[in-house]
Amino acid sequence: MDVEASIAAVWRIESARLIAGVGRIVRDVGTAEELAQDALVAALETWPTTGVPDNPGAWLMTTAKRKAIDRIRHVKRADEKHQQIARDLEPERPDLEAALDDDVGDDLLRLVFTACHPVLSPESRVALALRVLGGLTVPEIARAFVVPEPTMAQRLVRAKKALAGVPYEMPHGEELEARLSSVLEVIYLIFNEGYAATAGDDLMRPGLCSDALRLGRIVAGLMPEAAEVHGLVALMEIQASRQAARTTATGEPILLLDQDRSRWDRLLIRRGLAALATAEGLGPRGPYTLQAALAAHHARAATAEATDWPGIVAVYGELMEVAPSPIVELNRAVAVGMAFGPAMALPIVDAIARGGVLASYHLLPTVRGDLLAKLGRHAEAVREFERAAELTRNVREREVLRARAATSRASGA
Repeated sequence: MDVEASIAAVWRIESARLIAGVGRIVRDVGTAEELAQDALVAALETWPTTGVPDNPGAWLMTTAKRKAIDRIRHVKRADEKHQQIARDLEPERPDLEAALDDDVGDDLLRLVFTACHPVLSPESRVALALRVLGGLTVPEIARAFVVPEPTMAQRLVRAKKALAGVPYEMPHGEELEARLSSVLEVIYLIFNEGYAATAGDDLMRPGLCSDALRLGRIVAGLMPEAAEVHGLVALMEIQASRQAARTTATGEPILLLDQDRSRWDRLLIRRGLAALATAEGLGPRGPYTLQAALAAHHARAATAEATDWPGIVAVYGELMEVAPSPIVELNRAVAVGMAFGPAMALPIVDAIARGGVLASYHLLPTVRGDLLAKLGRHAEAVREFERAAELTRNVREREVLRARAATSRASGA
């Protein structure tokens, strides 16, 4: 691996820790990212001559923090924020460079909770998290969410400006619980966009799944007593274990029950089940832990036929009590259909459709079409599959839905 490739790899791994460490000094996410980038430039200038250091992450951290301290010392027009920073640093650290030795754990938590602050829109939280926590470039984030690079760059700039007045600190008490919910939501949004892309030509973007898993594992390591963090990690590990089996060689989707389970990643499944056990041992099962329990039912079944569908229905019932939503109810309907037959499930789906909340959600007509096809009502199934194909923005899913419509049309002829 050449030096530039090594630097790129180190940056992807260490960027969040760098920004977190510098952020504690400058108390601003945008400035911290700028200083971390300065350290990256220094590496690009230095390492081709000196070679990659034995501990490249420490080298970058030291360089970034020294640049932060230099900026504080040499700013001639110190505004109120800089004066406060100086007051915070000087009494406890007459030698500012002692700050180089701080443990980065608390700093990283501050960065996680700041980047995912509810003052930002969900889209901005996801983009900023990928930028400062995932180490992705603006073009990479723009490609992942199928938006122009200038649009994504503007979104990031606005997000950093919005955070300018937000304290760079860990929340406490009830605020911590509320903010943790936002952090987990952001991580899961990133994972879901990688696991089932909402738009574009590809069904999956595995890189986003990997980024979300890495962020989840970081937060779990920093907050080992938070049950739902482990629940989310468990859910992502188990879902990620299926990636290799979810598409054909040419990219067409393969439904869960049709997948070759020998291609599921057993290591990820073991890790996911271990994280689930940790979550369940820490307290009552929350939404992420319950979703992980659902995924575990599939992971433990050696074959599709061995799946404990009544058990899955029961977990969905528990999830509806903890976090009721039309989507959870739709998924419960699928499980009811598998456990007790399509005739039992169709009234549940029809009730959801009458509610109107999921009118633009392509999986509602997909599920309804599947149930109708199983009941032999093929003409109605064709209409549902065609509507689902119109609603989805993913090219691969659209192709599958149109094929299912054609199959139902042929069956009803």
